[in-house]
Amino acid sequence: MAHSRRRTRELRRTAAAYAALVRVPNLFTAPPDVIAGAALAVAAGGTVSLSAAAGVAGASMLLYAGGTTLNDYVDAPVDAEERPERPIPSGRIARPVAGLLGVVLLGSGVVVAAALAGVTAGIGAAAVALAVVSYDGVLKGGPAGFVAMGVTRGLNVLFGMTATTVSLISLPPWVFGVPLAVAAYIAGVTAMAAREATGATRRAVVVAGVGAGIAGLGAIALHTITPLATRSLAAGVGIVLAGGFLATAGQALGRAYRTPSPETIGPVVGTCVLALVVVDAAIASIAGGRWALTALAFVVPAVGLSQLFDVS
Repeated sequence: MAHSRRRTRELRRTAAAYAALVRVPNLFTAPPDVIAGAALAVAAGGTVSLSAAAGVAGASMLLYAGGTTLNDYVDAPVDAEERPERPIPSGRIARPVAGLLGVVLLGSGVVVAAALAGVTAGIGAAAVALAVVSYDGVLKGGPAGFVAMGVTRGLNVLFGMTATTVSLISLPPWVFGVPLAVAAYIAGVTAMAAREATGATRRAVVVAGVGAGIAGLGAIALHTITPLATRSLAAGVGIVLAGGFLATAGQALGRAYRTPSPETIGPVVGTCVLALVVVDAAIASIAGGRWALTALAFVVPAVGLSQLFDVS
């Protein structure tokens, strides 16, 4: 009996270590990106099957998990100094195991996308995976890295469009402003998060605030001035959600600006990452209220798990 209890505790510790490695709360922020992208394409005249939508949503989670795992694999020497509690420097997960797992997760994301949503979706997943590897392996640590992380999230929105019957090249140019707005937001948050272990500069917080403004106001513009804008209830829901996002992100960033210390920046980064779900839902409502609710539902496990595991 004692051996069984000990074995159970070991399994729980291992599971917790891997959950921390992949940033399990953050995984639930990835499907809303692809839901927002699919909703845009549907609003533009496309259709999507449940299997294709599920395929890109699941693939996006695998790709995100692969990215965070490789991030910690690359950052292990730095984390040993700045974040010794993380799974690799703490010894809970061996660094080579994490590296292999990251590669497997990225590859699995591409395979799942292609198998359930088609070749075009597989290509979209591969593009996201390439952006992840570029960030983790080469670009992180400077302005190019911030942009690369933003581009990765923007590509995730485009990835969602590949699950529909609409060809990307047939979409009007203004549609691509939506993933660009998401990219700007995440690039700004990444710039602020770069020094969360030692404290960010107020300038970095302002950059994140500009990104948040672009994303939130972009979602409002989608429902008010674009050719897809309507006077429907769903449009109102989208505007309210975008306003809620701006208020949430603005309040958090205000705290970070007043006190840009590690104790403040870390939680603010977490809030900003989770708030992306809300702006994704605001975008998704362009195709109807059910799309917005589907995207917004992911905030429940994301916020719940953030009480147990770090987001940043």
